[in-house]
Amino acid sequence: MEFFTEYGEASQYQIEEIIGKGSFGVVAAAVDTQTGERVAIKKIHDMFEHASNGTRILREIKLLRLLRHPNIVETKHILLPPARREFRDIYVVFELMESDLQKVIQANENLTAGHHRFFLYQLLHALKYIHAANVFHRDLKPSNILVNSNCKLKICDFGLARASRDDPPLAIFWTDYVATRWYRAPELCGSFFSKYTPAIDIWSIGCIFAEVLTRKPLFPGTNVKHQLDLITDVLGTPSYETLSQIRNEKARIYLTGMKRKHPTPFPSMFCNADPQAVRLLERLLAFDPKDRPTAEEALADPYFEGFPNLEHEPSPHPFSKLEFEFERWKLTKDGIRDLIYREGKSLCTKR
Repeated sequence: MEFFTEYGEASQYQIEEIIGKGSFGVVAAAVDTQTGERVAIKKIHDMFEHASNGTRILREIKLLRLLRHPNIVETKHILLPPARREFRDIYVVFELMESDLQKVIQANENLTAGHHRFFLYQLLHALKYIHAANVFHRDLKPSNILVNSNCKLKICDFGLARASRDDPPLAIFWTDYVATRWYRAPELCGSFFSKYTPAIDIWSIGCIFAEVLTRKPLFPGTNVKHQLDLITDVLGTPSYETLSQIRNEKARIYLTGMKRKHPTPFPSMFCNADPQAVRLLERLLAFDPKDRPTAEEALADPYFEGFPNLEHEPSPHPFSKLEFEFERWKLTKDGIRDLIYREGKSLCTKR
């Protein structure tokens, strides 16, 4: 196939094979002929067919430039188009990882308790860093977590992520339709609260960890109501205090009118797992977001006793509010093109 279109810098890369396809475009494994390094190249085609697509791509490449952590995929390069104002496709060069967590879960029956703990440890460290930067990922799922054969994990796909412009990461009023339904926090299923917190990502991590333990999704809902049914089958009916906070009338009426359910004991559901892992999982999957631990609190759980305390862990640099001012603007396609071009130039300068 013709992977590159009219990009002069494309001669630097030799395409090996297509390793992923989706609505966004195509991902190929390639070799950087200048360095010999193997990389992944994400081709996003017709990105300006809808203005929202261009904004999403701009947001993702900006966040990946700013977020630098061992457990977050690294953006190496953006191929600069030959014409600043006329391009339709964009090529983003990432570090190449061997697989993703979804494939690992499906294909590997021999994951040990040590694997389970190491996976969760890395995810929580990445999330601690992301949340410290006042960023919400909002689309965490096994296919968005890349894996190498040495069990190193890296979070990717920040297209639905948002950076809070407030000092504390509290007030978020974005669309509720985020995260694949199976990993979506209950407060997102029903627009429960007027403020979202980093706990929406903690819930997703809990769902992912449950899937790592059992090799099957915990809450595979077919629609929002079914999703809430599955969640309450496990966690029981929410308390009156929690129900009273729900601002979505339909969701509140549905949950209030639901037959009273008692929680299912987690040890009986995860009988083959480390008991400490199960106790931490219960904390991650608290129905009320205020009852979930932060990533930092979860890392202090006894489950991780004996793991190294990363004293020199990367700290996020405060993001300038100007970095995300474009979120407030009504951008034209040419405006988005120009900002994406600038991001590419910025990455080239850092190389």
